[in-house]
Amino acid sequence: MSLYLSLLIFSVAIPFALSFDKKLRFYKMWKSVLPSIIIIAIIFIAGDIAFTKAGIWGFNPAYYSTIELMGLPLEEWLFFIFIPYACIFLHFVIVCYFPRLFPGNLPVRIISISVIILMLLVMAFNYTKTYTLTSSILVIITLVLALRNTNQILNRFFVSFLVILIPFFIINALLSGTLIPDEVVWYNSATILEIRIFTIPVEDISYAFSLILLNLLLINRFQKAFESK
Repeated sequence: MSLYLSLLIFSVAIPFALSFDKKLRFYKMWKSVLPSIIIIAIIFIAGDIAFTKAGIWGFNPAYYSTIELMGLPLEEWLFFIFIPYACIFLHFVIVCYFPRLFPGNLPVRIISISVIILMLLVMAFNYTKTYTLTSSILVIITLVLALRNTNQILNRFFVSFLVILIPFFIINALLSGTLIPDEVVWYNSATILEIRIFTIPVEDISYAFSLILLNLLLINRFQKAFESK
């Protein structure tokens, strides 16, 4: 089994097993969670294929299986299924077990607007760096959509994302070359800021933020649609 696939299975195994927890009962949300993951995955995989073809990032064949689809390793396709599932599960665990942990609307709006301004500044000074520009645009679009939502998803996510970052750093650090001889995923230095946490490009944090929050917003839409029926 490849290192990449091993990391993905490790990431999702415990969240999947605990999906049947009697208090959370996450499995009952699958009818909203799974279609959301698939829809968002299609969007992000399309961008992934384009970025790989453009040489913005790529994959080390020493660390993935021989199966490729449209220029991406099979593991990269599974990444957009397994990792969002694990992160979404963790988000709802925090919401379920710590329901009073979340900030009010005013602080959330202040933080959101501040982040949008920061992303605009990053874009203005780094518009030639493709991954930096794209990840910044994604954050802005996602935050604008989230601010229009009245279900306080963003309030909860600002807290849960801080927890999600812990396993995120562990997995992404390994994927980007920490503690292994070479990277599983490499990045073109001309397309990023080259600011790294361990070996993780800072853009990956923005990318993950948008990936998970877009899933949560779509899950909420599906839940409302099912409730109305």
